[in-house]
Amino acid sequence: MTSESSLMLLPTLFSLKGKTIVVTGAARGLGLAQSLALIEAGATVHALDLLPSSTLLSPPPGYNYHSINILSPSLGPLINSLGPIHGCIAAAGINQETPALSYTEEDFSRMMAVNVTGVFMTCQAVARVMVKYGTRGSMVVIASMSGSIANRGLICSAYNASKGAVKQLAKNLASEWGPEHGIRVNSISPGYIVTDMVEQLLATKPERRQEWADQNMLKRLSKPEEFSGAAVFLLSEASSFMTGADLVIDGGHSAW
Repeated sequence: MTSESSLMLLPTLFSLKGKTIVVTGAARGLGLAQSLALIEAGATVHALDLLPSSTLLSPPPGYNYHSINILSPSLGPLINSLGPIHGCIAAAGINQETPALSYTEEDFSRMMAVNVTGVFMTCQAVARVMVKYGTRGSMVVIASMSGSIANRGLICSAYNASKGAVKQLAKNLASEWGPEHGIRVNSISPGYIVTDMVEQLLATKPERRQEWADQNMLKRLSKPEEFSGAAVFLLSEASSFMTGADLVIDGGHSAW
């Protein structure tokens, strides 16, 4: 195959036309930005989030919103009702900055429940539908560079532990579901992203905007839209031989 013919295939490789994708945490922030990118690539997206409605004022065709707690027993039946599913992004998560000596068992358990158990239950529900319909699909779980490093000046031991668990979860699900069902599972580890929730934090601690930017090689913070290409790549045939991997997108923060 010539290089010219390979280039001609690129639009097809990245196309998600006819694909149905489930995205959790998709009412705003990273999950919403990635949902819109998937729709632009041709997918139908079922956006799941705890908020009663999406923050989108004019949802595009292909964006279907479902208000649900990912820890609810109704998660599985909802996902099963959607028909054949070709992929998912498990982006729902929470953070809490608390010194380790002050962390309560209740808060720690909640962090693990949402960030780890919620991701697992989402992937399990989607995988069951894939197996039911014989779909060889792809899953993406949102981890974090914080799953591999200790953040300088940010006190979030429970969050970092949960994201480390998510990375390991992706590898193990890939090892289970790949050989028999052809289901790929990868993780994305973002650096600092300026979302609505982060903006609220920066409003109380504005010095962190520059401090965090200075800690990476690009000297700036990222926007949710900068992870859209990774979502399309991992859910499309462009990454057909990629599974059990972690895609680090942190501006070089953890490469020092």
